[in-house]
Amino acid sequence: MDVVAKKGQGQYPRRLSVVTDGIKRRIVMLVKNWMSKPAITIDAYASMHDAVRLLKHHNIKMLPVMEKSKLAGVVTDRDLKRASASDATSLEIHELLYLISKIKIKEIMTKNPITVPEDYTVEETAEVLLKHKISGVPVVDRFGAVVGVITQNDIFRILISLTGAEKRGIQFGIEVEDRPGSIKEVTDVIREHGGRMASILTTYDMAPKGFRRVYIRMYGIDRFKINALKEAIREKASLLYLVDRRETTREI
Repeated sequence: MDVVAKKGQGQYPRRLSVVTDGIKRRIVMLVKNWMSKPAITIDAYASMHDAVRLLKHHNIKMLPVMEKSKLAGVVTDRDLKRASASDATSLEIHELLYLISKIKIKEIMTKNPITVPEDYTVEETAEVLLKHKISGVPVVDRFGAVVGVITQNDIFRILISLTGAEKRGIQFGIEVEDRPGSIKEVTDVIREHGGRMASILTTYDMAPKGFRRVYIRMYGIDRFKINALKEAIREKASLLYLVDRRETTREI
């Protein structure tokens, strides 16, 4: 899977072209293309028991809470556990069951919830989750209507897709000079040895000034050529590590 960034609006690319088995596909880096939809919601006056049932049935951990067709809050599995534990210390089981059937979601939900618009990029959404230390958010359209939910699990799915992890293959971590053509020099070497790129990710984090770190996942190479490939890469860049998912070997 060859991944090529395409220029989009704003600071970050919003679309990626992906070639898989000779067929060109598009990966759109917007929340609306990765969120869980339609959103599973709950009414503010429903009971804790109703919320527990919905979470379990749909295998999810968060519910947008609606009141008069508008978003009023969110309730998570943690909110339900916390409310149950705080009120259950001296109750018999039948009393506890009665309690959770009577407590309304409005009483335990988080009000004024954080949301993201459906045209946010996934990296903008990841920043929101990280900043506010939350596991997910409702997604709203331009009218403020809830159209989906995006969570950490969705971000993980995106990461797996973008890194080409499903191809298994070999991942090289390298450090190259921050100059035009430095990454191409390494990818040319990989192609010369018969390898195909599944993904290329790059960052300045943890790299010294004047350098950048690049993470290349490749596949299709004869394992007998690996040592020669490593030496050829070392002539162009600093090799940080190699992880071979197929052979489950690591050189760090």
